[in-house]
Amino acid sequence: GGRRARQGHSQGRMMEGYRRVLARLLMSPGLTLVGVLCVIAVIYAAYARFNHGVEFFPSVEPDSAQVQVRARGDLSVWERDAIVREVEQRLRGMPEVKALYARSMVSAGSQLAPDVVGVLQFQFTDWFTRRPASAILEDFRDMTSDIPGIELEFRKQEGGAAEGKPIELQVSSREANSLNGYVDEIKDRMRDLGGFVDIEDDRSLPGIEWRLQVDREAAARFGTDVLGIGSAVRLVTNGLRLATYRPEDVRDEVDIVVRVPNNWRELDHLQRQTIHTSRGQVPLSEFVDLRPGDKTNSIVRVDGQRTVTIKSDLAQGRRVDELLRALQSEMPEPPEGISVKFAGENEDQQQASNFLATAFLVAIGLMLLILVTQFNSLYQTFLILSAIVLSTAGVLLGLLVNGQSFGIVMVGMGTIALAGIVVNNNIILIDTYNQMRKDGIEAYEAALETGCLRLRPVLLTAITTVLGLMPMVLGVNVDLLTPSLGLGAPSTQWWTQLSSAIAGGLAFATVLTLLLTPALLVLGNRAGQAFGRLTARFRSA
Repeated sequence: GGRRARQGHSQGRMMEGYRRVLARLLMSPGLTLVGVLCVIAVIYAAYARFNHGVEFFPSVEPDSAQVQVRARGDLSVWERDAIVREVEQRLRGMPEVKALYARSMVSAGSQLAPDVVGVLQFQFTDWFTRRPASAILEDFRDMTSDIPGIELEFRKQEGGAAEGKPIELQVSSREANSLNGYVDEIKDRMRDLGGFVDIEDDRSLPGIEWRLQVDREAAARFGTDVLGIGSAVRLVTNGLRLATYRPEDVRDEVDIVVRVPNNWRELDHLQRQTIHTSRGQVPLSEFVDLRPGDKTNSIVRVDGQRTVTIKSDLAQGRRVDELLRALQSEMPEPPEGISVKFAGENEDQQQASNFLATAFLVAIGLMLLILVTQFNSLYQTFLILSAIVLSTAGVLLGLLVNGQSFGIVMVGMGTIALAGIVVNNNIILIDTYNQMRKDGIEAYEAALETGCLRLRPVLLTAITTVLGLMPMVLGVNVDLLTPSLGLGAPSTQWWTQLSSAIAGGLAFATVLTLLLTPALLVLGNRAGQAFGRLTARFRSA
């Protein structure tokens, strides 16, 4: 009995305190609105000054990492494997690595740079038994920094929809010759700015290829053609396929190829190689001109223009938006006919932002139709929808307090989810106010009694929701199988931005619902009465 009395007394004091504050605010609803707008402006200004940047997906502690071994030269598979084995020997035996997988390759494929000779894949131990992956990879760099003749690229496991390196620039031009110099300028500027690591582009590796120019008129005079010349060339190079053969118990066929001996597979012998013509055996040099040229592995065109893509990773502690702003301000002036497009994670962020903004506007539009139908009042509909917009200040405040970056995907989803909760609280409040107005209660008293009547339901909705989100906001991980309790698990890092956005926005929106919404109801009633008196004067005049 004593406990209930104390609880009722404390609830009574809270109600009385709220009633006194609300009564004062309702006396000057215009000043209340101005005060709330000032507070929101301060929050936006503080976030603009002290924000933690923008990112596409949350940064999550990875379970694995990859090391790409890069070397240039005409290396055999055994030489490539020896290089990869040396790197493997340096990194083997780390106590924080659970498994190590190494693969040497002759062809890197389309997903890797052309000079990659091998890949090492690391599986880390459980997150609570080791250091962060960034610290481990930094040790890897130190342990392999003195290996000559190779470059190592260390990459953590990527989360979300991101693929490849986060920073990507596409440099395009119709004239291929003008691209190389400008691409080198951009890469030099990126190195000077700092923060960009493992900078690369998709141009062909430096090298020479020999091109055969056939004199078709001379070949015709000798009674031969390009097909016959090509067969003679293949004898010295890749070999001339005669037939195919499938051994027993083998599914794939094997080519039967004829080639000249190894000591004849040289450029000098290629020119001396003879071909059967109508005039007898004639050397290829009579109608084939052998010319050196720059080696080209692939040619990339985007929208009909020759394009070179520059890619880069981020240094530890740097953000994509920060580095892109710095690079855009220091970007060298492109020559005429060259265009630069920022792709990669920046492009993904823009696409996700456009999609979420469209979804948010569609949701607002649907709410607008439903609210106008329900309340038959544009002002009350605007009042409810304005609460959604104003609650975004609480979203930013929650991110600022929790030290989180603005995640395009997670914060965007949280803001859309928050809109539904904010609308429900305001609908309940305004519906009660309208019922009291129908009963003949004056606007001031109706707004005051509505706030007091709906204080507990609105507070309970907000408190239970916020408390339910707190484990995700704080990064609390509960493992029921072990059982164990921890902080900062990778699984919780996915949801911290989402939960911080909803919790911060809902807490701020609850204050707006209980204080600003009643004041705006009174303000709307007074404005309507003033407009009615003004209209009556004009009619009487």
